[in-house]
Amino acid sequence: MVMALTREEEYLRLLSIFHYVVAGIAAFFSLFPLLYVGMGALMLCGKLEGAHPDPAARIMGWLFIGIGVAFFLMSLGFVVCVALAGRYLSRRTHYTYCLIMGAVDCMFMPFGTVLGVFTIIVLQKEAVRRLFGLAPFSPPVVASP
Repeated sequence: MVMALTREEEYLRLLSIFHYVVAGIAAFFSLFPLLYVGMGALMLCGKLEGAHPDPAARIMGWLFIGIGVAFFLMSLGFVVCVALAGRYLSRRTHYTYCLIMGAVDCMFMPFGTVLGVFTIIVLQKEAVRRLFGLAPFSPPVVASP
């Protein structure tokens, strides 16, 4: 017997799938900094300038390699975080992490921006909060003087 999903459950299922898709797209784009690593390696070997690279080219080669590796590792970290958010959305755990990743997704334009906005909108619904096992939101009580 197949149970029908509620609207909120369907939203979370779709958000989870789209998080995996955006993680895949981001993984593809995370390969571009490796071009800098390759260019830096060519500078170190002297293939861009001649048989013997001068010291400035060697320094620039190491700089290109360092920057390329740093951006590659940062973007790979972003990919892992987005994929984890997709997993947590499908399991309905780690509500705060998913909400924060929805905001962070907005930096990856244009796909992540759309995904992040929809993630934040869906996670703010009371029915979704209940699916995560959270109590309904109640505004803080301010004592009057």
